[in-house]
Amino acid sequence: MSDDVRHRKPAENQNQLKVPQKDEIRPTSDESDMDMLLQDEERMEKLTKAIPQDKGSLGAFADSLLETLPPKWRNWVVRGVFTVIMISSFSFIVNRGATWLMALVFLIQFKCFQEIISIGLAVYRLYDFPWFRALSWYFLLTSNYFFFGESLIDYWGILLRKDNFLHFMVAYHRLISFALYCIGFVSFVLSLKKGYYMRQFSLFAWTHISLLLIVSQSFFIIQNIFQGLIWFLVPVAMIICCDVMSYMFGFFWGKTPLIKLSPKKTWEGFIGGAFSTVIFGILLSLFLYNRPFFVCPLQNYQIDNSNCTIPLSFQTQEYAVPKPFSFIYKVLRKDPVIHIFPFIFHSISMSLFASILGPFGGFFASGFKRAFKIKDFGDVIPGHGGLMDRFDCQLLMGTFVNVYISTFIRIPDATKLVTQILWLDPQEQIIAFNTLKEELIRNGLLHH
Repeated sequence: MSDDVRHRKPAENQNQLKVPQKDEIRPTSDESDMDMLLQDEERMEKLTKAIPQDKGSLGAFADSLLETLPPKWRNWVVRGVFTVIMISSFSFIVNRGATWLMALVFLIQFKCFQEIISIGLAVYRLYDFPWFRALSWYFLLTSNYFFFGESLIDYWGILLRKDNFLHFMVAYHRLISFALYCIGFVSFVLSLKKGYYMRQFSLFAWTHISLLLIVSQSFFIIQNIFQGLIWFLVPVAMIICCDVMSYMFGFFWGKTPLIKLSPKKTWEGFIGGAFSTVIFGILLSLFLYNRPFFVCPLQNYQIDNSNCTIPLSFQTQEYAVPKPFSFIYKVLRKDPVIHIFPFIFHSISMSLFASILGPFGGFFASGFKRAFKIKDFGDVIPGHGGLMDRFDCQLLMGTFVNVYISTFIRIPDATKLVTQILWLDPQEQIIAFNTLKEELIRNGLLHH
């Protein structure tokens, strides 16, 4: 009997390990037609054909003038023309102030989100579900309210000189945000359709990853604007400089490939761009450091832009020269000290990040595009592609600057602390006042 059992077990195991045939698969397993979708490269290429790709066209008249040029030089001219246009437009918006800059960040955020979601809709073939597509945009608006609600309401309250501007949206901000998200979550569940489950859940995950990459990064960028326009302008300009100079050095002298993900990138362009970015960052910092419009925190500037106290980072300070170099000063019979404003050191740190780690945002985007067999995220900028093609590095840079400010620069804002105290009950306000008074007396800053 034991022999029979031993002989039966392999047969039973074979039945258990038997791969089910297509007709034997349970209905709950074939409710999605996603099988092998991402394994067929030719099929992927067909799916993404609907995504517009840059053709480098400047219009019929301009194209006729450039048709005699080799493709490499024609692309160089097109990229150059639109680089000048973009930099000029950006300079105009910067001079208009923080409100225009924030509007620009939101416009770029919406367009980048649209480009990424369009790829997801093409890959998962969900263009026939307009209600489901609308959910992606609903989650974008909800995420924006969650991230920006409190800070932007505070900003407009200062701008409009209103102390309690939309106070209820600040007081119940998280509750409202959670309620809005729950509405979207329930709507998603109700929109699920048999036969499309896998694709709908895939795009649901796609949407949330896109929100993480785009909305959270743009939140950090706008927080940098609140700290002072220079914390937005200098990092953005550094990325632009690194991008332009890397392209120029690579175009004329590039021979050594840098990374397989982006075959056109070269070590010559990478090194040339890095060196140029550090020099450019120092020069731009020297140009802006004594201008209140750029260096003052936004809250202080909006309250009184004619009497803004320049932050310490932009005030000239004395630093001792390190020993290996102090010998030169001793030979020249000078004190081994230099007078410089600290933002120069911050500028060097940011330029090193922009030129060394910043390009990896571009490499990440290149890998993403290769995965889905596309050359560009879109065709909104001739010679460049989509907005995401130009701002992939900016998102990473904005996050770094926000972390840098939080770690080395930012100090508690007295105005915000007072506002929060005024929201307390009268009894709690008295407790806060007495506690602060006792502490000031103890430290000798206040007398009885």
